Amino acid sequence: MHLEDSGQPLFMDLEQRTVWVEETGTPRLADPVRAAAVRAGLIAAGALLQGVTDAVLALGHSWLSAPLLLTTVLTSVIATWAVLDVWVTRQVWNQRNGVVSSPSSAARALRRERRRARRAAHGARSQPARRHQPRHMGV
Repeated sequence: MHLEDSGQPLFMDLEQRTVWVEETGTPRLADPVRAAAVRAGLIAAGALLQGVTDAVLALGHSWLSAPLLLTTVLTSVIATWAVLDVWVTRQVWNQRNGVVSSPSSAARALRRERRRARRAAHGARSQPARRHQPRHMGV
């Protein structure tokens, strides 16, 4: 089958067919958060690779197993720190950029409506307002 027979033009516009399509439904991670997540992923992969290498060396009774075990423990601590860095970076980014939370906004609107209804009901009452008399004054 030739290209002329397929019905497709010989030269397609680059704007029509892109490799990367941005999905509007799922929001992207912020750049600092994504960078921290990639860094944590690479460090965790390195720690896992060191652990597997150490296990193989230990099974082979190699003397290199002991120093590699120490560096594996150190890399695991660093990987844990990197994962915590992702969490902290995400929290800081959310706080600085003011991510809008729909449920709290909806709850705020509902509270506002209830407050208006309560004030309207309170204003509609025909009872005279009582004056507050403090009890500690002996009155």
